[in-house]
Amino acid sequence: MPENASLHERRTGRTERLPALLRERILVLDGAMGTMIQRHELSEADFRGDRFGDHPSDLRGANDLLVLTQPRIISDIHTAYLDAGADVISTNTFNATKVSLADYGLEPVVGELNEAAARIARAAADAFEKLDPTRPRFVAG
Repeated sequence: MPENASLHERRTGRTERLPALLRERILVLDGAMGTMIQRHELSEADFRGDRFGDHPSDLRGANDLLVLTQPRIISDIHTAYLDAGADVISTNTFNATKVSLADYGLEPVVGELNEAAARIARAAADAFEKLDPTRPRFVAG
């Protein structure tokens, strides 16, 4: 697909290739995002970042929030899975719902979290597709 193709054209082309790829070979999925996040041993301050410094609830453990406060870490995790051979990476949105994030008082940012998570994952996948345009990388989530 040409580099100047629109986002819609790239997405459509990638999606249309998926059934054929699944008939040809096994696609490799990424692994556990939460486990990879835990390896960073993040503090409460890390989860808060600058933006949520005055937030009234404890935020440590709100892994989905890291797409806003520590996007580099999330991107690096996606990159590690892609480096390991993943064809499909998952967005960091396991608990990115109003119900789940109510425990942290983060319901107002659920939409923003989901969008940021998708953009981070897609950017990582696009970087790998650019290195090898014959091998599409997919984002689930």
